[in-house]
Amino acid sequence: MSDRIETFHFDEQISDRLDKYLVSCLPEFSRARIQGLIADGFVSVNGVVAKKAGQMLEDGHEIEVRIPPPVPSGLVAEEIPLDIIFENDDLIVVNKPAGMVVHPAAGHYSGTLVNAVLGYDPDMEGIGGEERPGLVHRLDKETSGLIVLAKNERAHNWLQDQFRLRKVEKTYLALVDGKPPTPKGRVEAPIGRDPSHRKKMAIVQPGKGREAVSEYKTLETFKNHTLLEFHPLTGRTHQIRLHCQFLGCPIVGDSVYGRRNSGLDITRHFLHAYRLKILLPDEKSPHTFEAELPDELKNVLEEVKRYE
Repeated sequence: MSDRIETFHFDEQISDRLDKYLVSCLPEFSRARIQGLIADGFVSVNGVVAKKAGQMLEDGHEIEVRIPPPVPSGLVAEEIPLDIIFENDDLIVVNKPAGMVVHPAAGHYSGTLVNAVLGYDPDMEGIGGEERPGLVHRLDKETSGLIVLAKNERAHNWLQDQFRLRKVEKTYLALVDGKPPTPKGRVEAPIGRDPSHRKKMAIVQPGKGREAVSEYKTLETFKNHTLLEFHPLTGRTHQIRLHCQFLGCPIVGDSVYGRRNSGLDITRHFLHAYRLKILLPDEKSPHTFEAELPDELKNVLEEVKRYE
């Protein structure tokens, strides 16, 4: 596949930055992607390779952009069934099962959501980066529920902005041991690497980690457990699991941040990405997608209701 060549004629009376102008000409690319093309020598002005993204354009300048084809990722497409909740030309919304890793990493080179998505739609390879095609957010391996993937660069940039600007409403269901200090509330507790266990995350002192904010409310209260609805306003690694631990009510079945034995018949942590409300590209009203609790979590909840 050959490079794609785009040419533009700058005919404005007021000077403008090269990267800013090209974002308006190539809306399917983010500003960071444009700056990367400039840094790699793929952009020229009046026949001369541009040296910096902040180069100022003047009336009459001719700009050429050479866009290389996506680099083959080496990821293997696999025929793995997907529970697709929604799909259009821009994206797909998948109900991920517990136990499925989202993208290949050390120890998990196959059987991931990315492998399954490439098996379903090979054209998604290279969208948003060669290593994690189409991904704009993540779920832990043992967390089930909704995850959205972009099918083209324009949609990928749009979705990234929606998540970055906190315009996406995410709702999780969590069964916890005990109960939180208040029936509903807001947690503001920064998250960083655990200094004692580098493979774990931890609540850290302000200024030592990244901002992490969650809101929660109680849905049902039992003798020894509580069903909570969580709304993470930021997207930090293991955020809800750590915030539950911080509240003194760790998630049932969480062997990393919770109790080793909950007394319930569960082999994973009880956390499910239940609802996703998001504005899709070219639409004026947001869509709301839902995925009901999987059977194994329904069974645990019924067990709690019977005996508590």
